[in-house]
Parts: sequence; structure tokens; C-alpha cells
Amino acid sequence: MAGAAPVDGPELDPWQDTRPLSSNILPNGSNLSADDYHPNDMPLSLNGAHHSPNENTKAELRQMHSYSDDKNASDTGYVDPENAGHESESSEEDDDEEGEEDDVEGEDEEGEDDYEDEDEDEEEEEDEPTLKYERMSGAINDLLKKDSASALAVSNNLLALGTHNGIVHIVDLTGKRIKSYKPHQASVSDTEFDSTADFVATASIDGQVVIQSLSTHESYMFDMKRPIRTVALEPNFAKKSTRSFVCGGMAGTLVLREKGWLGHKETVLHSGEGPVWHVRWRERLIAWANDSGVKIYDTQSQMRITFIERPADSPRADLFKCTLHWQDDTTLLIGWADHITIARIRERPYTATASGSSNQPPFIVEITAAFKLDCMISGIVSNSLSMPGSQDESSVQDKTPSSFLILAYQAPDTYGDEMTEDRARQARKTAERPELRIISHTGEELSADALGVTNYQAWSCNDYLLAVVDGSNSPGKSGRCHVVISPKDIVIVRPRDRKDHILWLVDHQRYEEALEEVEKLDEDECSADGDQTEISPIAIGERYIRYLVAEGNFAKAASLCPTVCSTDVERWENWIFVFAQSQQLQAIIPFVPTEAPQLGHLVYEMILAHFLVHDMQSLMRTIKEWPKSIYDVSAVIVAVQAELDRSPSSSSSRSLPAPDAVILMECLAELYTANRQYGKALPFFLRLRRQNVFELIREHNLFTDVKDQVLLLIEFDQELLETRKQEGTEAEASSSEAIALLVDHIHSIPIVRVVQQLRDRPFYLFLYLDALFKKDPQLGFEFADLQVTLFAEFAIHRLIDYLRASTSYNLEAAYNECKNRDLVTEMVFLLGRMGNNKKALTLIIERLGDVHMAIEFAKEQSDDDLWEDLLKYSETRPTFIRGLLENVGAEIDPIRLIRRIKNGLEIPGLKEALIKILHDFHLQISLLEGCQTILNGDSSDLAKTRSKGQNSGFFMKSRMICVLCMQPLQQSPQDLLLLFLCHHVVHASCIDGMADIYNHEEPSEGISVLASGVSAKIAL
Repeated sequence: MAGAAPVDGPELDPWQDTRPLSSNILPNGSNLSADDYHPNDMPLSLNGAHHSPNENTKAELRQMHSYSDDKNASDTGYVDPENAGHESESSEEDDDEEGEEDDVEGEDEEGEDDYEDEDEDEEEEEDEPTLKYERMSGAINDLLKKDSASALAVSNNLLALGTHNGIVHIVDLTGKRIKSYKPHQASVSDTEFDSTADFVATASIDGQVVIQSLSTHESYMFDMKRPIRTVALEPNFAKKSTRSFVCGGMAGTLVLREKGWLGHKETVLHSGEGPVWHVRWRERLIAWANDSGVKIYDTQSQMRITFIERPADSPRADLFKCTLHWQDDTTLLIGWADHITIARIRERPYTATASGSSNQPPFIVEITAAFKLDCMISGIVSNSLSMPGSQDESSVQDKTPSSFLILAYQAPDTYGDEMTEDRARQARKTAERPELRIISHTGEELSADALGVTNYQAWSCNDYLLAVVDGSNSPGKSGRCHVVISPKDIVIVRPRDRKDHILWLVDHQRYEEALEEVEKLDEDECSADGDQTEISPIAIGERYIRYLVAEGNFAKAASLCPTVCSTDVERWENWIFVFAQSQQLQAIIPFVPTEAPQLGHLVYEMILAHFLVHDMQSLMRTIKEWPKSIYDVSAVIVAVQAELDRSPSSSSSRSLPAPDAVILMECLAELYTANRQYGKALPFFLRLRRQNVFELIREHNLFTDVKDQVLLLIEFDQELLETRKQEGTEAEASSSEAIALLVDHIHSIPIVRVVQQLRDRPFYLFLYLDALFKKDPQLGFEFADLQVTLFAEFAIHRLIDYLRASTSYNLEAAYNECKNRDLVTEMVFLLGRMGNNKKALTLIIERLGDVHMAIEFAKEQSDDDLWEDLLKYSETRPTFIRGLLENVGAEIDPIRLIRRIKNGLEIPGLKEALIKILHDFHLQISLLEGCQTILNGDSSDLAKTRSKGQNSGFFMKSRMICVLCMQPLQQSPQDLLLLFLCHHVVHASCIDGMADIYNHEEPSEGISVLASGVSAKIAL
């Protein structure tokens, strides 16, 4: 054999696709997570099958519960009966093409047997299962569709899966692919991890052994020239420099290779007894199996310590493999064909004879047990999984295992039909389902479960593998478990714990017991699987509710809903619809949540519809209490409005009681308000006489909606005013809130539309136009004539004020209106405005006889002819004469009036009138004299001030010059100088050139003005 040297990792990794498989890459293009992988994506579901127990077995075979990779059932072996049919159909649709017809036929036949067995055992209490099964999901399913598993190695949380295409996949217990590489060109016959799970050794029928590091590029490849069937690494391989391993195969030799200074050294431990089928290395002991039997070798003493002969009459070793499993450092389990052998290794007792003999091995081996079974053994491991009703799993694992777990294979009978002429019976017999059995150390079969793996009819004994996984560091589910593989499936086997016991109770409708058991679970137990759904009180309670509903106990079922449904919206809705379909909606309505969680709007609308038909009081109360966001308000509005329209009260009939119609209007007002349709709610508020209607209009700007409800709004407001009057509160019609609202929002509520609606209610129209005029006289100018009529009818005392303030009305029409109503004062004003002053004055004199009014009218008109007419009309009327004398002023000369008095005309109060006139004139004279005195005094004072200013002295400097000759002024003390009022100083001798004096500015220096306004003066 050629020596081997370390080879770089990339050169030994021909399959380059080593990327980890993400959880979103699943079969059939699914985007579900690996935990949510549905059984529809699998070729077959793992359905257990009954079979008759062997006569030697003491434990009754139990049907293994159907299980799937569904998240809610994968850990428990439980499938919801409601979904069982669907899953079965989906499973059959996704079967692989190979062997599909055989699978279906086999399942049908076995299914009939199952039903018969179930019917027979109905009267007996069903025993609780021992184990639970879970098909590994994730990327591995896709990989096994294109390839087949041929070898398996396990660590505490990883699996190394070898395939017939020479590929090695490293996956975790969830099925997630960590790494893949292709070390061989043919089938991988055996794989093994080292103790650190860093190195993976693989053997192949291509004659090569490859040891690959998973964390570094370190790798080794050895070409053994002949097909290799098995390989084993030395303990602590990664920590030792020798990098030793042992392998064997069809060459019939067991080779130990270890690394030295000059390369790998090869040592043949055994040869010449046929192919080496299996080898396993534990501490210092190496056990291997060939055609002769099983041998154990001590690496320290380099001696073979025992030989266990192959059982007599055993079938061919290449068809029914030997399985070696070290239960511990001193116990070897051997499963070969249909035999189990337990070998215990002990140190050889020290004796003088033994010490003197150096060729004695240091250990002796004793066979502690041997069994023959009714099946072939595909795998054997020690069983530390707890049994139902036993202690906790953790405590059991710490003790020495008391049983074995074997993967049993029922070999088909290939000889019974050899002589038959029926070709169908001569055809190759299909295999039975593999079984997972628990065998005690005494040989008692404790349990047996049949596994429905994919295409099991085509597999042989050597196609199945069984391994034990510590699993303490695996993500998600923890604890010891076992792995069963077939070419197309990987099944995880776990013990049934208290949670599974609870689910079993639930499955058998023992809900009270199940709820009691749930209370005993602590938080760690609940979260051990990472999935508390199936073991939570909620899930059990839901099953309980379903049971109560089936029994017709709706009241108790409804009371459980808050606890069971909690915040699960979908669960709440499902149960509410169940109650509704059972005509028991009223039982669950008190428990329906409106928040945390908030259900779908359809649920709440269904409840409101129930109230609409059966209880309108509850409908109104519910609408007011429930948040409006939880249901479709528009849909409820349509339903309530339809009910109100159908009610005879809406058509003035009396069939429907008035309270119901009021309730419906209350509901509609509340709903429209909640739906922000305040305009549509307004008519109902008005009909219901809600006092907050004006706040509603202003708050939500409903002025455009009011424009067609003006009359109804004002009527409602007037009713409020009447109510206040009856209660003793002072209120005036002019303080109408409705009128104020209409006037303040004329842009949204057009004046014309308001007037049209109030034509038939003149008083309301008067109030509106009056308020409009007070705000702005120009707003209702087009209705001024109408307003004159309304003032004349409802507020005659204010008509004159309106006539004076407004200029928009028709004077002639207004006059006619006043004339018809004999309103003299208003007629006088209108005649004066029309220019018919004489007629107006005539009315004052003849109809009113009011001299003061006549005088004021004449003053307003400022017409001399009108004064003349007034004087003329007064000549024969003493009262008017006296009034004119008492009110004479600048407009009329008293002399003119006195001269018009006829002789002999008796005028009462004439003396007093004349005295008043004289007194007024005397007062005017006194005022004029006083004013004259004041004017004279002011003139005198101003004259004195001017004189003083002109006669005051003027000082000058020696450097000043004459503005005429431009010579210095003081050439000689005898020179005569002239000073003008303009402050120019010149020589008197230069006066002849007065015409040449230019408009000289006031000197900037040399002249100091001591007084203002000085007169012309000569100063030297």
C-alpha cells in the first residue's frame, strides 16, 4: 500500500458547493422555515403499523402514532384528527415515483389490518407509547431526493452523512446543512467523527480513506487499492500528533496507520479471515468483525485479547451486517444477523503464574448475555431513554442503561413460493417495515414500533443505520436521542416525556388530567423543545372547548374562551364562528374582546347584526361602548339604515314601536359621527333634539350641510328658547343661536337659499334678515323691500331706524307700505328722502302737530323755502309761533318771525318767548364783546414786542466790511454807518449805490444779533 501524505483541503474537495443551506431553501420551492416543513413535502408520512408479537416477546407491540414534520406535531407523534385526512392525501401525492404503487397498496392492506386491530382493542385501555419519532426536515430532504444515504457518523450535535455518490453532508439535528464536500468517487461505506467533532473520517468502496478537518484545511487521503468497508479514528484524534486510524475492507486485512517523522506507518493488525466488515475503537481497545467473528485488540500491549466466534448457521455476512457498539469503555454490544451478544472486558486478575507469563493479554473478556431474535439486526445501541412512568430522563441517563435499542429488519420469505406457477408469487418479495425495539438485558421485548420510512419495501438490512446522539449542545431540542437512517429518510427518535404524556391524555379526551399535568410542568420543561403550543393550557383548553361544543355545553365552552384564546385572533374568530353556526352566539358575546386582541371586523359586524335583529337596546349600548375602529362602520350604517327604512315609523305608520325607531336613529347618529360623516348625522341630531347640535356644526364645519336644514335648525333653536322661558331663564328671539350661526357663515350658507326656505315663516325670516343687517347693511340689500315689510309687521318701533340706516330699499314701495299701515313718522322721513319736503312738512304740521319735529325737519333739509313754508303755516298757529320763537337760531331771523305775527293773535307764552330771545341776543353780544377785548389785548402785546425788537442795539466787530464797497466799516471813527432791518451794515457814503446791494447772506462772523426784529438804526 502506498503511503499517504497530508493533502491540502481544496484539492480533496472536488464538490465545490459547500455553502450552508439556509432555512429558506426547502423542497418544492417553499419559503417556510425548517421547523415548519409540512409532511406534504415528504414522500411518505411516518405511519406506524401494528404487527403480531412474537411468542417469545412479553411486551405487547404498540402502534406508533402517525407523525410528521409539522411544527405542531413533530415532537409528539400527534396529528390533529381534523387534518389527518389532508396530510395523508398530501403525503401520497408527494411520494417518489419509485415504488409508489407498492407503497400505496402496502399501506392500504396494512391500514385494513390496523383498523381491525383497533376495533378489537377498543374495549381495552390503550397503553401509552414509549418513544416518539420525528423525520428530519430541512435541506437534507432535497439532498436525499437526488442521492441516497449509505453511511452515518454522529457527534453530540452534528451528523456526517455519506451517500452513494461519494458526498459527505455535515448537518445538525434540525436538518440544516453545515457543509458538504465530495471526498470519494464511489459510495461512502463508513464515516466517523473524532471526539471533538472536528475531523471526519470516511471510507469508500473506491479504495480510499479520507480524513477531513471541518474547521481548517487539514486533510489526509490514503489509497488502499481495494474497497474499504469500515474506518475508525483513535480516541482524541485531533489532540494527538500520531493521527492514527484503523481501516479494513474487502482485502481482508485490518490496517493501523499512524503518523511519524518519516510519514505514515502502516501496521497490519489482522488478515486472512475474509473481508473486515466493521471496526470501532474505544480508548485502548479496537474491535472488528470479519467473516469468522469479532476480535478485540489492545493497542498498548499490542495483543489481541479475545475472539468471539460468529454464531453458527448465520446468514451471509455481506447481506446481514455486523454492528459493533461500545456501550462504555468495557462493554461491547454485538449485533449480527439475528443474534445479540454482550461482551464485558475486565482486567486479568493478577496471579503469580500470569505475571510470569509475558504473552498473556492484560484483559479477559466474558460474554454476559446472548440472545437470538426473530428478526435481523440493522443496528444496536444502548438504550438510556426513559420509559413512560419512569424517572426523569436526566436521572436515567446518569445510570447504566438497562436495555438495548435495536433496529429490527424482517427479512422476506424468498423460499416459500419457489415451486408455485403464479408469476406474481414468484416475483421478488418486498421487505416489511423496519421496527425499533427496546430489549431488556434479560431478553424481554419492552416495546416495538414499526417505522413507515420512504420506499421501505425496497431496502435491505444493510441499508438501515442506527446511532446514538448526545444532543446536549444541539439547538432547539436538547437531550439524548437516536438517529435512524434509510437511503431516503432520517428519523430522530426521542423518549416520550411528561409533555408527551399530557398530549396522550388530551388525545384520549382526558382533559382534566391533562390540565393537572400541565400545572406540574416547570418553565424549563415547557421550553425544552422550543415549542410550547401543544403542551400549553391554551392548546389543551382548545381541545376541551371542542369537546364541550360537541357535547352541547356552550356556556362552559364560552367561559373557557378568554383563557384558551388569550390574544390569538385567529383562534378567537374560529370559535366565535363555531358558536354562530350553532345558533349560540349569545353565549360567547360577553367574552368577546375588543382590544388585546382586536379581532377581524367581520366578527364584530356579525355580533352587531345579531343585536339588530334580537336586542336593539344592546345594539345601542354596544355601539356606544365599542371602539369604532374594530368594525366597518359603513357596513353597520347600511344595515341600521335599512332597518329604519323598513320601519313603518319612517312612513308615518305605527306598526313599529316609537322607542325602536328612536333607538335606530340614536345608533345612526352615533355611527355617522364615528365615521366622520357629521353632515349625515346632523338630521338625526335635529330630529332627536340634541342640544349639542350647534357645537357639532361649528366643531366639524357642517355649514354646507346646514344650508338645506335651515328651517329645521331654527325651529329646534326656537324650541330651546321656549324651553328656557318656561324654566324662567331670560331669552330673546334675537339671541337665537341658529340665526347667529346662519349669519356668521353666509359664505357656506348662501343668503338666497336661507330666504327661500324661510319664505313661509316670516318671523324666522325677519330674525334672519335683521341679524344680517346688523352685521353688515349691505349683505341683504336685495331683500331690503322685504325687510321693510317685515319690520312693519314684527318690529314697527324699529322701522324708522332701519329706514334711516338703509339706502337699499325702494322709497316709493316703502312709502306705500308705511302709508298702508298709517305710519306717519316713517312717511315723513320717506317723503323727505324723496324730496317732497312740503308734503312731509304738511304731514308733520297737520297729522302730528309737533313743532319741534317740524323745526328739526326744516333744519335737516336746509331749505329756505321750507322755512318760509313753516313760517307761513305757523302764522295762524300760536303753538307753532311760540315753538319757533323758543327754538329760533341762526337758521331764522326772529324779527322775520315777529313781523309775521298778526295783530290781535293771542299767543300763549309769548312774553317768555320774547324774553328768551332777548336774553339769547344779550348773551351773544356779551360773547362778541369779550372776544373783541381778547383780540385787542393780543394785538397790543404783539406790537410792543415788535417795537422792542426793532429799537434794540446792534454790536459789531472791527473786521466787518461794507457790503457795497467791500471796505472795512471802521476806516475812521467819524464814518457814519447805516444798519438795515435785514442786518446789513453799510457806509452812509455808499448809500448812493443802494441798487447794487446784492442779496447778501447774513454775515457768518463779526455780527452778533442781540435782539430779534430790530429796526433800522445807525450805530458806530
